[in-house]
Amino acid sequence: MLFNSWSFALFLPLVWVLHYAGRRAGWQIAVLTLASFVFYGWGNPSLLPLLAASTFINGLCAQQLLTPGLPVARRRVALALGLGFNLGALGFYKYAALVAGLFLPSEWTEALKQSIPLPIGISFYTFQGISLVMEAWWAGAAGLAGLPAPTNVRECGWFHAKVWFFKAFFPQLVAGPIVQAGEFLHQIGPKRLGDIDWNGAVRKLVLGFFLKMVVADNLKDVTAALHYPEFTVLPRLNLLALLYAFSFQILADFGGYSLIAQGLAKLFGYELPLNFDFPYLSRSVTEFWRRWHISLSSWLRQYLYIPLGGNRRGEVRTYVNLFLVMFLGGLWHGAAWSYAIWGTAHGLLLAVERFVFRQNKAAEESGWTWVGGLRAFVVFNVVSVLWLLFKLPNIGDVLAYGRCLFTNPGAGQAQSLYVVAVFSLPVAGWHLWAATAAWRSRWPANATRRVETALYAAMLWLTLVNAGSAGDFIYFQF
Repeated sequence: MLFNSWSFALFLPLVWVLHYAGRRAGWQIAVLTLASFVFYGWGNPSLLPLLAASTFINGLCAQQLLTPGLPVARRRVALALGLGFNLGALGFYKYAALVAGLFLPSEWTEALKQSIPLPIGISFYTFQGISLVMEAWWAGAAGLAGLPAPTNVRECGWFHAKVWFFKAFFPQLVAGPIVQAGEFLHQIGPKRLGDIDWNGAVRKLVLGFFLKMVVADNLKDVTAALHYPEFTVLPRLNLLALLYAFSFQILADFGGYSLIAQGLAKLFGYELPLNFDFPYLSRSVTEFWRRWHISLSSWLRQYLYIPLGGNRRGEVRTYVNLFLVMFLGGLWHGAAWSYAIWGTAHGLLLAVERFVFRQNKAAEESGWTWVGGLRAFVVFNVVSVLWLLFKLPNIGDVLAYGRCLFTNPGAGQAQSLYVVAVFSLPVAGWHLWAATAAWRSRWPANATRRVETALYAAMLWLTLVNAGSAGDFIYFQF
């Protein structure tokens, strides 16, 4: 079910009313868990058994790992089972065809792709499962905040009810943010209408739907031309404009989804982690990864980079860890070598920055200067060029785009350029608003409120009257 669909417009108020119809946590969790499975299986119920199996196995493994006095050997078996199932499911459904392509003829690989459909959101909910299992392994008998080891049948039922809710909570189920166990489980409990952060929820929902439906969906109709062989006949100016258009589109699309997810969670009394923090203001690639898809960056750091040794085992090992983490982070986005190249390129840039500046934060500045502005401009352009590997997963298409950028005629097509300019402007303005926060802090409080109210009213109105053609969220494919 899509957030920007009429079915969801009916689904949400019904679930919200049922959720607050009962005051006990058990009722509320049951309503949201059932609703989340309906949300996920809407239109394709065949997706449900894998999600249910993933949740059941992760819950059993977490229970074992948290059981006091469990022998180390059994704890290791539970850990191996949990990690093995999560990684095995992700590997089979997402990467079987990619690996098979290394050994089998292309027609066999294509047949394998067709026979193993990619379940929506598997990259997100398997990472949640890994988070639960790993945190249970680290906590042991001490227990997780909000998820103590059960000691009787009733507590066992409550334990697994929490796990099923954590794994299935519909705002973040199919495209994140990736919620770690320690960030969410302690929030589970009875929720009251009076505790809803209405201001925060409405703001995030209005901005999120505006970014998705007005900015991303209108840019989507233009960037559809960035497809081989269609782009080979486009003028150079249009090719360049489409590159930046997709850069703005992917941020508006995924950033919009994350804001909607946060706003929806607030309506039910829960907080999801921040996923985007104006990433195109970054003055280094290192800073970019602290601002872009923050929940994935945090997950990779917590469950991969640090266990590999992080930066604690010398410079050479640090660079190896950076490369490995970014390579795997690239592959997480898609089962194609273009994503691996994308991740490796970011890993190389991170390593270069670390070597040049020695400390990761040395390339960042607390205030804006012309040097900081120049760095942000360079980083934005580098990041935008690398997004080509997302839009054109075939490496040959990327190379063809590069050739066309230098060989095609230069005169642009005015209508396409106009659409790109108009619908890229809100993302640029959104970042400018954040960049001028220090200056705006000197405004009178009433003036700030009036300007913000006018902006949110304008975004709401434009969402109603100027939405683009509805489409899936880009990160559904990951």
